[in-house]
Amino acid sequence: MTEPARPDESLLLVHAYLDGELDAARALDVERRIASEPAWAAERDRIAALRRLVRERLPVEAVPTSLVARVERLAARPRTNPSWHALAASIMLAAVLGSGGTWLALRTDNTDVTVDALVVGHVRALMVQPTDVSSSDRHTVKPWFNGRTLQAPRVVDLTQEGFPLVGGRLDVIGRTPVPTLVYRHRQHLISLTALPRRAEPAWQQRARDGYNFVRWSDGDITYWAVSDLGAADLDRFAQAFRAAPRGQ
Repeated sequence: MTEPARPDESLLLVHAYLDGELDAARALDVERRIASEPAWAAERDRIAALRRLVRERLPVEAVPTSLVARVERLAARPRTNPSWHALAASIMLAAVLGSGGTWLALRTDNTDVTVDALVVGHVRALMVQPTDVSSSDRHTVKPWFNGRTLQAPRVVDLTQEGFPLVGGRLDVIGRTPVPTLVYRHRQHLISLTALPRRAEPAWQQRARDGYNFVRWSDGDITYWAVSDLGAADLDRFAQAFRAAPRGQ
């Protein structure tokens, strides 16, 4: 039995690149891959969005003066022998600096993180390139995802319902490439992303930053539709997709 393809762990180089941890030659190589590979560009955008989220939701707070004084006192003690006081001071300071990230990780709902990533992917597609494979033929779009993602979405023809298929692309959610179908309604694009199903809050519709979302599950896949399309029209798209014959 063939094992499913594993996510590309080399995407972690994007993190090192954005943190300035790579030498010049490796950084140049990463820049080239970001420019040529959609999954790498999507990962860069996802990290940038997460950093913006941290800045917006976690205002910088000054370290308490009492803690600063205590660290300075510990660090100033004689160091004739390796000092556990200095070690304790460094651990305390690291804890203070790192607590913001821990707080955010504990506080932020996984659904919110997913929504933020989907917005980033949709906006990037609008600004750069909506699709990696452009076709209105579902028999062309569906096979394109083979070997590129862990789950394959249903690809249905909704032209008669007013939502023609435009193509598909790869987005990155949680460091994993995921399939996104692209449909059109008049001048509006709809990004429909297929993610592994998991326990989630019970909402089906939501709005964020001027974009509407509809979510539903089908077997072991959860579909997320995002667009600047009106909520009623996006809901009509979701209903049409779900009602399409299973043979599609």
